[in-house]
Amino acid sequence: MKYDHIVVGGGTAGCILAAKLSEDQGRSVLLLEAGPEYPDFEQLPEMLKNGWGLINLQARAANSPFNWSFTGKATPQQPNPMPVPRGKVLGGSSAINGQTFIRGAPEDFDTWASWGNDEWSYIKVLPYFRQIENDEDFRDDFHGTNGPVPVRRHKREDWPPLQEAFYRACVSAGYPYNPDNHDPDATGVSLRAENNVDGVRMSMALTHIEPNRNRLNLTIKANVQVMRIVFSGNRATGLEVESGGERFLVEGDQITLCAGAVGSPQLLMLSGIGPRDQLAPLDIPVVVDAPGVGQNMRDHPNVVVRFTVNEDRPDETVARRALRLRYTATASPTPNDMILSPSSLNTVVKEDVDPTHSINCGLYLAVGKGELRLGSTDPNVQPSMDYHYLEEPWDRERLREAIRKCVTLLEDGAYGEIVNQRTAPTDADLSSDESLDEWMLRTVSTSFHISGTCKMGVAGDSMAVVDQYLNVRGVQGLRIADASVMPDVVRANTNVTTMMIAERAAEFIRDGR
Repeated sequence: MKYDHIVVGGGTAGCILAAKLSEDQGRSVLLLEAGPEYPDFEQLPEMLKNGWGLINLQARAANSPFNWSFTGKATPQQPNPMPVPRGKVLGGSSAINGQTFIRGAPEDFDTWASWGNDEWSYIKVLPYFRQIENDEDFRDDFHGTNGPVPVRRHKREDWPPLQEAFYRACVSAGYPYNPDNHDPDATGVSLRAENNVDGVRMSMALTHIEPNRNRLNLTIKANVQVMRIVFSGNRATGLEVESGGERFLVEGDQITLCAGAVGSPQLLMLSGIGPRDQLAPLDIPVVVDAPGVGQNMRDHPNVVVRFTVNEDRPDETVARRALRLRYTATASPTPNDMILSPSSLNTVVKEDVDPTHSINCGLYLAVGKGELRLGSTDPNVQPSMDYHYLEEPWDRERLREAIRKCVTLLEDGAYGEIVNQRTAPTDADLSSDESLDEWMLRTVSTSFHISGTCKMGVAGDSMAVVDQYLNVRGVQGLRIADASVMPDVVRANTNVTTMMIAERAAEFIRDGR
């Protein structure tokens, strides 16, 4: 059978795109996912269903069956590869993530537009953010109330002691309280919005596929690995796939990659779209010499201030990450480029680090960029990922300041009866800029917000992989709609912006743009 549209990857973007396209009953849609699916909610494993507590971390552990278990190089100072969790199940990373539901800053999208992507200005993307969500706390022009994704925030009466202490310490330090992270000027300590209902992680498999899986024009195939894109001349006509040990061809009039910031550039390169100097040594015939594929890899470098608490303080599970502080680094020309996020369980997954009480320090608009490179023609061999974290002096300067802010907050009287001892960084690590830099380079890790590896851009940008309508440059019938197309990472978790990208892609496809 030949489909009108094939969506590759049943993750955050893929689930939304397949659901939106199949609203047109005259359009046949095939959704391919490499991992398993669970059509019956009662059969959904607890680590996927439950978004709070330690079980939340199990879903993205390195040995999880629902994690691609990618690794990357953070810095040369770290001897071990850095875990890069990405979801391998229907719902993708939305099925294993922390459910943070926070949009990028308005300035992020206006910057994209200033680079020639005028369809992506804040005023143009805001309606798509609104149509995604059903916000239970705010009802105004900046929030949606009829969308499929529930959005909730933890009420103050539910905050555990560590969250209350963080709030009081921030206010005492002079930061304003702003209850809404989606406010255009969301500076200060704010409530963290979540797509979680009473502990259940509302992945895009639950919000978009479950209500629509019985549509006759929507076909969902799980446990299918896409090996390469098939071209006739410069037009994408189908996919070579593998399932159950067998390889076969599926055909489609239009193909959209929603395989994520790792999977989409990898699949492009395996199919002959990528930097010629990487493809030629692997004897991959070049369809399009696209030097930007795999480049411009963006993320939010993250370091963690850790501490122990007094024994009579219970561990926090519900509302353990109710708050975050968004602020502008000293002398920064870009507002709200920093995030401090307190948690009773560290969200950075490393094999040798136990979950602990912490404050995560996130650099949310780093100067440095990483790169993703293809090292094998085997789709099951992950590409190499070098993040090049903290190579830029400005990045190190801002993170040093963030760490010292955390140390000062922990010394506030609000934490007096709670904190027992700060365990990292030590006083010796804090003794000089040089020693603190050494500590950061040893410990910095990903925030799981990889993006930008197939960035959108104008025709004159040699590093642009897709145009602003998400068409892959140099070929026909092929688009990308996922976090990889972001020209720069947004100043927020990438979850919601990826949802918005899928909504926009559906409209572009329907309009024939």
